[in-house]
Amino acid sequence: MYWYCTYPNLPPHSYFHIFCENPDYPSMNVKNHTLLNEFILRGIPQTEGLEAVRCAVFSFIYLFNLLGNLLILVAIVSSSTLHMPMYFFLGLLSIFDILFPSVTCPKMLLYLSGQSPVISYKGCASQLYFYHLLGSAEGCLYSVMSCDCFVAVCHPLRYMLIMKPGVCVSLVVVAGLVGCLHATILTSFTFQLSYCGPNQVDYFCDIPAVLPLACTDSALAQRVGSINVGFLALTLLISICVCYTLTGITILRIRSAEGRQKAFSTCSAHLIAILCAYGPVIIIYLKSTPNPLLGAMVQILNNIVSPMLNSLIYSLRNKEVKR
Repeated sequence: MYWYCTYPNLPPHSYFHIFCENPDYPSMNVKNHTLLNEFILRGIPQTEGLEAVRCAVFSFIYLFNLLGNLLILVAIVSSSTLHMPMYFFLGLLSIFDILFPSVTCPKMLLYLSGQSPVISYKGCASQLYFYHLLGSAEGCLYSVMSCDCFVAVCHPLRYMLIMKPGVCVSLVVVAGLVGCLHATILTSFTFQLSYCGPNQVDYFCDIPAVLPLACTDSALAQRVGSINVGFLALTLLISICVCYTLTGITILRIRSAEGRQKAFSTCSAHLIAILCAYGPVIIIYLKSTPNPLLGAMVQILNNIVSPMLNSLIYSLRNKEVKR
């Protein structure tokens, strides 16, 4: 009987641990370690020495996002002409686009400005939970908005009857419940594992960054995460495609050019926003970015830039909102 014992080179802020394994008797493997209670955010790879530039750029994008979405929200609340289901969902989207980047961006800006890059274990778990809660709820909201667009174009005379306030609120509640369930499953499977070795993650805590650090077998958590994210994203994307396909067929049947242009303008803003939201998610979770810098840029596009683009898209392409 023999044992292999390793003493890994641990980064700062992690706890010393020993891992001893008997290769002939896997059931007798022994772990003598202290679990981590914090992680270190590494920042964007291959951009060392540019912290001040990154902090300035991301601060501008984040503040522009907050201001743009806040202005849309104020316009919808203050204008009686915008008190319709379509703009109710747009106002909720603005709220999500304020909250979603706020999960990760403030902490990132703190350590880019020279503050400690350490995030607590509970803070990391909370970051992952709210990131997926808000992200999945926003994905559900896109699906709801596509259904709203379908009803507005295909059944304009019955629009207010179908999209009653109670129906709108129920759809939003369902979106929130789906987000809570999705985030709870992913967070519980991710953080039921033991983390006792390397503790460096990317610039925020997400499943692809945290799971590789687990001391125990993470295969189940990886499968659950991939299936959960893939199934939810695919289901929502199919529902969106069906709604917009039916909407597009109806638009093509409109005889007047002005009517077609108005209907197309209503739906095109939604489609552009959906493409900006779903494109980065597909790239991230299909792991089609072998370059770490490119992967980080895609994450930033998903976390900060896409929410900012929504405010531009809806303000520039919607005449009622511009007024």
